[in-house]
Amino acid sequence: MGDFFGLFSAIINKERIDFLKLSDELSQGCERFRTYYYISPPYQSQAPTPEERKRVSDMDRFLYNLRQFPRFEVRLGKLRKTNDHRKPFEQKGVDVLLSIDLVQLSVKGSIDQAILVTGDSDFCPAVRVAKDNQTVVKLLTYPSMCSDELFSLCDERVMIDNDLINKIKL
Repeated sequence: MGDFFGLFSAIINKERIDFLKLSDELSQGCERFRTYYYISPPYQSQAPTPEERKRVSDMDRFLYNLRQFPRFEVRLGKLRKTNDHRKPFEQKGVDVLLSIDLVQLSVKGSIDQAILVTGDSDFCPAVRVAKDNQTVVKLLTYPSMCSDELFSLCDERVMIDNDLINKIKL
């Protein structure tokens, strides 16, 4: 899964999502090899504020719970502070981790289908390699939040809609 929070947060208005249900829903009709979840933990300064501590604690609890699901793997990037007050932090390494996993799994023949939850065109090169290695790439996205290049490159597309959201809510 790619930028899940970025993609879903604008659409679902803080609904709580059952990630196991989402994974099961997306992998219907095929055996799930593994669900990878990519994220950068929240920023915490050297002298953390109570809010920073709470964010980190909440994320730790969330990731712990994800790791308890069968065949779930969490991959962590890093959060870097920026000088842009509109976007004070940026994730680093998450796109690369997902791309490496997609390429490695497809080249090894470990998967015959990959389902990405993203809209970012940065994944296009990895998708091309996966497709060249006979991996069918399915995209879960919301059209207005997805690059045209990624949308057209993927073999199949599943749109985020109210039916899907209702199926995966807690």
